[in-house]
Amino acid sequence: MVSQHTTSGSSLLKQPSAVWAIAFACVVAFMGIGLVDPILPAIAASLHASPTQTELLFTSYLAVTGVAMFFTSWVSSRIGAKRTLMIGLGLIVVFSVLAATTGSVWNIIDFRAGWGLGNALFISTALATIVGAASGGTASAIILYEAALGLGIAIGPLVGGLLGSISWRGPFFGVTTLMAIAFVAILVFLRSSGVEKPQPTKLSAPFRALGHPALAALAVTALFYNIGFFVLLAYTPYPLRFSALGIGFTFFGWGVGLAITSVWIAPILTRRLPRTTVLRIALPILAADLFAAAVFVGSQLGLVLCVIIGGLVLGVLNTVLTESVMEATDLPRAVASSAYSAVRFIGGAVAPPVASLLASAIAPSAAYVFAGSSVVVAFLVTVVAARALRRVDAVPEDALEEAAAIGAGEAA
Repeated sequence: MVSQHTTSGSSLLKQPSAVWAIAFACVVAFMGIGLVDPILPAIAASLHASPTQTELLFTSYLAVTGVAMFFTSWVSSRIGAKRTLMIGLGLIVVFSVLAATTGSVWNIIDFRAGWGLGNALFISTALATIVGAASGGTASAIILYEAALGLGIAIGPLVGGLLGSISWRGPFFGVTTLMAIAFVAILVFLRSSGVEKPQPTKLSAPFRALGHPALAALAVTALFYNIGFFVLLAYTPYPLRFSALGIGFTFFGWGVGLAITSVWIAPILTRRLPRTTVLRIALPILAADLFAAAVFVGSQLGLVLCVIIGGLVLGVLNTVLTESVMEATDLPRAVASSAYSAVRFIGGAVAPPVASLLASAIAPSAAYVFAGSSVVVAFLVTVVAARALRRVDAVPEDALEEAAAIGAGEAA
């Protein structure tokens, strides 16, 4: 183990096969977030649905993901990480097939909710498992996890656009195939070990975890930040007025920027600046970008540039927030991850339909004003909670202490 400030690129790549299997599955899981993005207009046209109805494809998915994450640490601490991951992947496969074969937008909304349940079981457990199994310490594991997130978010819209140009059903069948491959990879490469017999956690643990001031502040920050994130992702396909392939390429660029800054730029910044300082710089930049999108919403080029710039900033914020959560408390990693992720995804669930309703009731620019204002609130939370967040700026004094903390904290 090494501290966050001494993690090298070589140690990041030298990981057990189980870590790479989980990372691959993470890529596919995160593809599911942006996969439907390019086909929202096509689904609306084919199934005679309104923009607000199609935005519910995000809401049902993210709302169920968020609520279920409160309980994933309880589940994984009783049946083990491997079984939890495989159940999650299995549910995603089943519900993505059902979504691909239905003819009703309301059925797709329901099946996306089931998909969200599988996603919750998988994502929360995957983060805790990677932190516990990866070589190179917490920072190395989180960079790997965020790289998978960035890659998945980048590839998802591109795959959605390519397959969606054939049929809106194509992306759902595509993710089914990839998730089945990920299921086999976890089955083969993730060995039964001590991680399979964890200390059971109480059902109330994630709720009680939010009573910790630092974790609560980060969760609230992420809730408002995620509103900006998902307005940019889920609402933008409508004012862009591109084909499914055009939307896919636009958000592929967004996701590539997110991946680059999460893996390379965020670690550079946190080596030179406290994490809270990075957050207080990046959040206002993101807010300004969203307000700029409100100004340029009528310009296709201007909106595309805002999307790409937003991706660059989002990559930094994702990595720094996740690192901060892992270091904010002495709670088990699975519990902290479940509590934080639950609140974060609930923020994402609120964003798409509210943005669509504001756009239809006022003007398209109102959606981005709402998003930018939410990110401003996230920034203010980090300022008000400065005292509670002091711990996340601390650097581990000894690598062995970090290793002990990870070993003691890993519950999934």
